[in-house]
Amino acid sequence: MRAVVCKEFGPPESLTVEQVPSPMLGAGQVRLAVEACGINFPDTLIIEDKYQFKPPLPFSPGGEVAGEIVEVGAGVEGWKVGDHAMGMCGWGGFAEEIVLEAGRLVPVPKGMDSVTAAGFTMTYGTSHYALEDRANLRPGETLLVLGAAGGVGLAAVEIGKVMGARVIAAASSDEKLEFCRRAGADELINYTTESLKQRVKELTDGRGADVIYDPVGGDLFDEAMRCIGWEGRLLVVGFAGGRIPQLPVNLVLLKGCQVIGVFWGSFTARDPARNSANLAKLGAWFEEGKLRPFVSATYPMEEAGKALRAMLDRRVIGKIALVTGKGNAKLGQSGGVFAAR
Repeated sequence: MRAVVCKEFGPPESLTVEQVPSPMLGAGQVRLAVEACGINFPDTLIIEDKYQFKPPLPFSPGGEVAGEIVEVGAGVEGWKVGDHAMGMCGWGGFAEEIVLEAGRLVPVPKGMDSVTAAGFTMTYGTSHYALEDRANLRPGETLLVLGAAGGVGLAAVEIGKVMGARVIAAASSDEKLEFCRRAGADELINYTTESLKQRVKELTDGRGADVIYDPVGGDLFDEAMRCIGWEGRLLVVGFAGGRIPQLPVNLVLLKGCQVIGVFWGSFTARDPARNSANLAKLGAWFEEGKLRPFVSATYPMEEAGKALRAMLDRRVIGKIALVTGKGNAKLGQSGGVFAAR
């Protein structure tokens, strides 16, 4: 089979596409013919040995996949050859085949194509876990989403609206904010031309945001701590901005607020039953037309480095995906459009 291979830790341009042996299938596992693989910020870290998970070399990056089950191992129940599935793999997804524990896969929701499915699990799973399980976002509250045009950001905008919040989307350009508006954001802030703190205060009559979703970190975290409301909840999702900020604990005291870590990957391992219930809810919301995932571009396997470079340079809006050429997932499928309701 063909796979994108990381032979030594380095930049995206060091990746190669090679013929490699198909992985062995064991008991309790299924073999998935990968049709598409979602591309996420952790993929840029894992190839440079900067991520908390460190696979042995050589390996293929790619942490979430969608495709068709082509082989089922002994003892597997609930799956059969021909079923379409999506799920998380940590790494190994930039390949034509992958072997996974059956419990790590979930059915693709009705009406969802493989390109969309390949970018659904991590972004929507993370954002739903953050807003419902960690922040307990309530109807009528104000949710501020930083980095709102990225994959997890747009998912947070959509999920926040489904949960009944007033959503303020903050991003680095008017072009990106237009996508946030289309995703349902009530208010928009361009934090390269406006003061995040001042605009949030203006939009909330001085109260500040009830919940802040932060996948960026850096200077934006510093500003967010100064525009959070009394008893607000600031969700630490990631550090796409590059700098891990320091927490001014005096502000936590003065604002009576909480700073809450969101480690969705660990949650899925520690509480798989609740994670499965969350993903089922998200799938139902998609089937009901409440969620419209946005895939802005697809790339062939030979352009994996180009795709990861776009992610590193923060040029991605919504999700991007790698397409293997298997099944019905073709280049351009879902590219540049919100998935149909």
